[in-house]
Order: sequence, then structure tokens, then C-alpha cells
Amino acid sequence: MSQMLALAIVILILFIGDFVAVRTKAWVPSIFICAILFLLGYWTFFPKEIVAEAGIPSVVATALMYLLVVNMGTLLSLQELKRQWRTVLIALSGIVGAIILLLSIGTLLFGMKTVIVAIPPLVGGLVSALIMSEGATEAGLATLSVFAIVVYVMQGFVGYPLTSIMLKREGKRLLQLNRDGKLAVKEVAAATEVTEKPRPKLFNKIPEKYNTNYFKFFKVALVGYLAYLVSTMLDPVVSISPFVLCLLFGVIATNIGFLETRILEKANGFGFAMLGLMLYILDGLKNATPTMMMDILFVLIGSIALGVIGMYILSFIVGRFLKSSKEMSFAVSLTALYGFPADYIITNEVIESLTDDEQEKEVLTSHMLPPMLVGGFVTVTIVSVVLAGVLVGFL
Repeated sequence: MSQMLALAIVILILFIGDFVAVRTKAWVPSIFICAILFLLGYWTFFPKEIVAEAGIPSVVATALMYLLVVNMGTLLSLQELKRQWRTVLIALSGIVGAIILLLSIGTLLFGMKTVIVAIPPLVGGLVSALIMSEGATEAGLATLSVFAIVVYVMQGFVGYPLTSIMLKREGKRLLQLNRDGKLAVKEVAAATEVTEKPRPKLFNKIPEKYNTNYFKFFKVALVGYLAYLVSTMLDPVVSISPFVLCLLFGVIATNIGFLETRILEKANGFGFAMLGLMLYILDGLKNATPTMMMDILFVLIGSIALGVIGMYILSFIVGRFLKSSKEMSFAVSLTALYGFPADYIITNEVIESLTDDEQEKEVLTSHMLPPMLVGGFVTVTIVSVVLAGVLVGFL
């Protein structure tokens, strides 16, 4: 198969996934459609190395992951997270609950290594799934490498409907309070609304014409290299994933004025980086046989069920202590299963279904959307990457 034909086929699959997600209003995740099509391809006519043949070998994907995780760090606004500290605690409690149940009951049922591989992709996103998949491959655990990807692919099917049910209950409760005159619009900024600065302060004297896309890429790559360098230097003493340090260094570099917020988007590189990483994680399905998929089905269902139950129990306890309803607390913790933009889409869809009154929509949006965005940002962007970086060392 020629390189351009391979590239055209795999990109077409990504487009089909997006198309189905848009048509179903995100109820059918794009990653699920893509995974099904890749599996069918591998079981029929795809060459095993179709992604590498298309131009995304593992070395390219690794480089893209460094860039993307540094870019994640530029999104973190510490000031806004402080304002939403209750939401942050509830989101973290959901993850802790999932971890407790999986490490206790899950370990007894499925084994320690299976649980270790399952946790980061279950409570996180693409990067954490890829870290665990690669770690399992390096440890010679081919089945668990595929398992990490399948967990990431399937978690949304549990998260989306449960979140919708919880938000509808919460929305009806808030609507009744508003109609009784006990609730008004709440002015809260979301953590994802990062304050944009015209230029990083360390470079504000450099003419704009020199702030090219290549210069932005260079700065991101430099921060990624520093993270790798520090990880290598610390390795004899303590093993820290370079991707965890990429996230930390991205935050620091943004706050000292070295990096812009959302720098990869501004360098016109975010879309390609995500394309490359999506293809690489789907490439991990090339070793998945029909027999293997049947073998991991019970473990998959059990892991997701235990994780969700753990999220509910601890988020309910912490939410009650922080005077948050059990529905909102559970919905916030469930954002770990999908993150942004699904949290935004689901919340807006629920609000649209509950009322046609614009004033009521504004009230519901002000009370429901910020916590959902903060929850998804904390769990998927920050915690899951750190978790993956720590747990991969135990494989």
C-alpha cells in the first residue's frame, strides 16, 4: 500500500468518526467508530503497519505527545482553579473513589497489573491511555496494551448517558428553585477560560514579525526537552515520567511568561498533533484479535463498573460535605470518563431540553456549565497524566 493511500484511508476513518459523533450529538463517541473501523481493517485488508506507512511511526507520535502535554500545561489557570476549589475537590474525590474500588475489589477479581493499566485511561484521556498502552507493550503485556486502548474507547458509553441523567435531575431541581424565586444567575468563570495575554512577557520587546510559528514550536520543543532532561537526571534517584514533567514545566513556562496560552493552536500545529496521536493510539489495536477482544470483555465491563461505582460513592460523600447535590457531584466526577468538549456538549444539550425560556437557560448554564468544565479539565488534563506517569512504573 502506498504512503498516500494509507494516509488517505486512516484520515477518512477519523472523519467518519467525527461525522457520526456530530450526527448523534456526541452520544456515539467518534473514537468508538474509529476503533471499530480500524479493527475491521486489521482483520481484513489493512497492513499491520498502516499508521507507520501513512507517515506516523512511533518516534513521530512520541514527539507529538511531548508537544501536546506541554500545550496542556499552558491551559492551566491557577487563579480560576482556586475560585472553583469545591468543584476541584469533588472531581478529585471521584477519581480517588474509582482508584480505591479498583485497587481493592478490582485487584482481587482481575489482578494488580490489569487494574494498574485500567485506571489512567478510565479516569483520563488520550495521552494517559497511550502512556499505559506503551508501558504495557514495553513490559511484554500485549493483551493489556490493547486493553488500555479499549478502556479509553468504551468509557464514554457509560459516562455520556449517566451524566445526562444526573444533569437532567439537577436541572429540574434548579429550575424549580428559580421559578420559586430562590435562584438567580451565578457569575462564575470556568477554569478553561484562560486569561489571554497579548505576548509572553519575556518576549514582549521582540517585534511580532519574529514571533513566527517556528519560534513557537521551538519554545514548546525546548520545554519538552527540559522535561525529558530532568526526568533522565532524576531517574537514578526517582522515576518520574517525562510527560508529568512536561505538564508541570508547561504550567511554569506559561506563568513566567515564556509560553503563550494554547501555543500549539497559535502555531497552527494542534490539529496535526492530535491527528498524529489519534492515529498512533488506534495503531495499538493492530494486535487485537477477535479472541483477545472476547477475553477482555468481562474485565472491561467489570473495571468500568467498579470505577463508576467508586466515583459515585466518594463524590457523594465529599459533595454532601461541601453542600453540593449528589446529582451535580456525580456528574462532575463523571467528566473523568470523557473530558472536554463532551462535557460542554452534554451540558448544553441537557439545558436545551429542559426549557425554552432564555432567562432560565442562562440560570441553568451559570450553575451547571462551569463545574462541568472545571471537572473535565482537572481530571482529564491534569490528574490522569500524572496518574499514568506514576502507575506506568509499576508494570
